[in-house]
Amino acid sequence: MKNSSTEPVIEVKDLRASYGKGAHKTQALKGVSFAVNAGECVGFIGANGAGKSTTLKMLMGFRFPDSGEVNVLGAKAGTTASRERIGYLPEVALYYPFMKARELLELYGGLSGLSRSELKTRIPPMLEKVGLEGKGEHLLKSFSKGMQQRLGIAQSLIAEPDLLIFDELSSGLDPIGRHDLRGILEELKAAGRTVFFSSHELGEVETLCDRVLMIHQGQLIRDASLEEIQQECEGRSLEAFFIECVRSEVKTA
Repeated sequence: MKNSSTEPVIEVKDLRASYGKGAHKTQALKGVSFAVNAGECVGFIGANGAGKSTTLKMLMGFRFPDSGEVNVLGAKAGTTASRERIGYLPEVALYYPFMKARELLELYGGLSGLSRSELKTRIPPMLEKVGLEGKGEHLLKSFSKGMQQRLGIAQSLIAEPDLLIFDELSSGLDPIGRHDLRGILEELKAAGRTVFFSSHELGEVETLCDRVLMIHQGQLIRDASLEEIQQECEGRSLEAFFIECVRSEVKTA
């Protein structure tokens, strides 16, 4: 099911979620609402435990909300109609150590409906794109954390999805890896792909994003274009501005 040109690629309405029961129950999300339009690159930022990963898991249908609605690409989150057009990279990706890099991309590409001939054509340039040229026949047990993250990025891109969802995008990447990743994301933006990602690297968000969502203790505290935020920053970094927003929220709570 294709989403119309005017329909948001991601639409979240009054999302609420909790963990635990009784006295140990914790509200992870407290009525979060936002939308992401086609072709946008949106950064989702917040401290540890703010609700970022919970939200991303719900976009993928890995976890269900207590209440609220989550629609992705014109379909209910978690349905085949939404998942088949998403490239996803979790915060921690665990791969079978005795699988080869090529085999992993064949597995993920096959699950996305790519044929053997398509995969044979796509895999070598994809490995080159993420800085793993010549590593296709290497076992994953020999890969460093950064190399596994690069491979995770490759698996999310192999089927050329309409929407990319990344949880802690540059986790484990060294400065060269982050530089290469920025180039990949700039290519995706130029091609009109929609990108939604969480990151603790706020300089990365500032460089790449059209819009920024700030979440604190399960509540969305800012939803603004990067241009609007830069005007409010008045020369300060996004990190300094974010900290100021959080502290202001704490004072008024």
